[in-house]
Amino acid sequence: MAEIIGRRSALPVHQAVAGSHVSPGHVYLAPPDHHMLINRDHSVGLTHTELVNFVRPSADLLFESVAASFGRRVIAVVLTGTGHDGSMGVTAVKRRGGTVIAQDEDSSEFFGMPSAAIRTGVVDFVLALDEIPAALQSLVGRQAVD
Repeated sequence: MAEIIGRRSALPVHQAVAGSHVSPGHVYLAPPDHHMLINRDHSVGLTHTELVNFVRPSADLLFESVAASFGRRVIAVVLTGTGHDGSMGVTAVKRRGGTVIAQDEDSSEFFGMPSAAIRTGVVDFVLALDEIPAALQSLVGRQAVD
């Protein structure tokens, strides 16, 4: 998956490795069937614990760990997907001062996850898939100034 996404990304894309440290400007993907967490020292934690919201990896666990580690610097993006995974995590991101983006219904193949995030009331931007990269660039640029 990292190789496939890497072909379309200007950023380096990696499958996460337990104990490695995340670096700015890189994309990390959870290995299949593992929850990915980001520890307070910015290292990757991988676990094969129980399913969360019927899935593994869980967006909720990832978002909650990232919020605890990075606080207001977090930008969480909820993309197309079924179920409601991510909705608790975006609340944690917002509670720590982060920013939340959800994909809009028209550009989503499955609107379950973005819809659940939107229903939390904490989503800052609801955007079409093709609008999200520019929004991320703008938000990251603003954070660099802060």
